[in-house]
Formats: sequence, C-alpha cells, structure tokens
Amino acid sequence: MKKIGILTGGADCPGLNAVIRAVVYKGMQEGYVITGIKNGWQGLIDNDTRVLDTRCVSGILDRGGTILGTGRFNPLENPEHIEKIRENYKRSGIDALIVVGGEVTLDIALQLHKKEVIKAVGIPKSIDNALSGTDYAFGFDTAVQIATELIDRLHTTAESNHRIMVIEVMGQYTGWIAAEAGLAGGADIIVIPEFRADLMKICDALKNRHRRGKSFSIVVISEGAQVEMPAIYNEGREKRRYGTIGERLGKAIEDQTGYETRVSVLGYIQRGGAPTAFDRILATRFGVKAVQLVADGKFGKMVSYQNNRIKYCDIEEAVKQRKKVDAELYQIARVFTADQDAHEK
Repeated sequence: MKKIGILTGGADCPGLNAVIRAVVYKGMQEGYVITGIKNGWQGLIDNDTRVLDTRCVSGILDRGGTILGTGRFNPLENPEHIEKIRENYKRSGIDALIVVGGEVTLDIALQLHKKEVIKAVGIPKSIDNALSGTDYAFGFDTAVQIATELIDRLHTTAESNHRIMVIEVMGQYTGWIAAEAGLAGGADIIVIPEFRADLMKICDALKNRHRRGKSFSIVVISEGAQVEMPAIYNEGREKRRYGTIGERLGKAIEDQTGYETRVSVLGYIQRGGAPTAFDRILATRFGVKAVQLVADGKFGKMVSYQNNRIKYCDIEEAVKQRKKVDAELYQIARVFTADQDAHEK
C-alpha cells in the first residue's frame, strides 16, 4: 500500500488538527496509509512517526494546536540533517509528504523537494496571512476574530476611563491582523509594517479627536510596525526585538499628549484555542485537496484558496515574497480612523 506522510512545522495555529483529520479521512478513502511525523522536521531526523487512522483523529476538529506537535527546527542548516531525512524518508516507504506550515516550513519543503530528498505537497497555515498564492491561509480568520473580540473588550474600558488604549497584535512583517481586526473593532488609529507612521502626526490625530469631544481612543499596532519617534523611546531596544513597539508607542503618546494611556499586548492569545468555523472548513478543504494532488502526482505544489475556490500553485510562488496588505484595504480602514495624515508608503 502507498503511504502519505504529514507534518506540521513552525508555530502552531488553530486549524492544524482539522487539516490532519481531513488528510487521514481522504487518504484512507483513496487507499493510502497515513503516517504522522512528530514535531515538524525534527521528527524526520529522529524517525519519530506514528500511523494515523480515523480513531486517532476522532474529536479533534475543534481543537487548537496540533496532535503531531510542531517546531521551528531547520534541517537545511546542516547537510548531515538533510541526508538523515533522505535516509529516513526512503526507509519509511513514504511516497509523498504533505507539509503544513508557513513561509519557512514551506520553503524548507521546496528546497528538499528540489534536492529530490522528498516529494512534497504544501498546505498554507499562517495567522499573519503573509503567504502569496492564496487569498487566505487557515489560522488567520481565528486570529482576527480573537483580536477583534479583545479590541471590543478594551474599547469599553477605554471609554469608561477616558483613556487611550494601545493594542499590539501579531504581524512581524505584514499587518493583516491589525488592518482587519482594527477595522472590525472600530480602531481610531491603525499602524502596520507596510506603511511607516509618524509619532507626532499620530498624536495630532488623537488631540483632534479630543478637541471634537472624544475622550478616549483605540490604537491598534502590528508588532513589526515602524514608527518615527524621538530616539529616547528607542533606547535599550534590541535589534529586531518584537513585542515592544506597543509599549514604546504608548509611552510616547502619553508623554506627547498628556492623555492617560494603557497598553495591551495580545501576543500568543491570538494563536490558541478553537478555530473559527471558517478556518475549520478551509483547513478541511485544504487537506482533502492535498491528498488529491498526491494522487494526481502533482508535487512541488501548494493548495490555495482563490476566489472562494480551492486551487493550487507552485510552492515557489507562495514563498518567493510576502503578501502585503494592499493599499485598497488600508484606505478603507482609514476612512473610519483619525490618522488621515499619519502614514506614508
């Protein structure tokens, strides 16, 4: 019997278990044995695998995380690891490997596929929604929903206490979560990596709101956003250290405006918990399509969601560049915000 392997790499996100479940059900219907590889690429180094059947995946559709475990181990950094994967992959009898991951994980799959170490089919997962070649990756909708709910909750406390609330969400290189959650949550300022922001213009926008009788404001910022501000607010900051921009912006706003400001960093809350209905369905559709690509011998491809249809593209197309927030969406968000002049491309 033919075998399909499946691994989940990189960071976790809601919907991974739904993918695993779909691959198992569809794969078994097509006559494949499904082998789950534990803890991402490390599992192929350690030969840490398990056979998956419908009993193993029963009841996991609504569970966050991944029953296979995950990790950020990169085998490309050591030629010995590549050869170990080649050896274990061949010995296992796996005919094709379904790789579920984001930019880095899928790029590893692409390079190993090119070296003829594995035959790979990719499935995109990304709460940042940064992968090209697909309109959405699963995990993103859940992250936006969680962020929006938390913005709603912080909105009420900001209004009651007449404060500015700075809310930092995930998004190291792209601002999809901030843009969509900020739009859905009624944010007054949205700051994302695609558009550099100026502190003084942000402060002017907040002052203008206060002059119009608005005693509170909501500022949503991506963790990787860039804000032009005095050097004092950058002192002691490690290079490329994320999770600090919200604190620095909050301090700067309070100093420059005199308005009481509080900061909430949502962090890993956005990754955890049960996936939304959209992500469960999308992940399921991806898993079924991935098995079909294996059956059709279409390797080096990634399943994708385009115009409400499940299609596929080259993995190389998906990882060659990040999908940035487009200007149209951002301009729509700014129709409802106070920061008309705070940003530039």
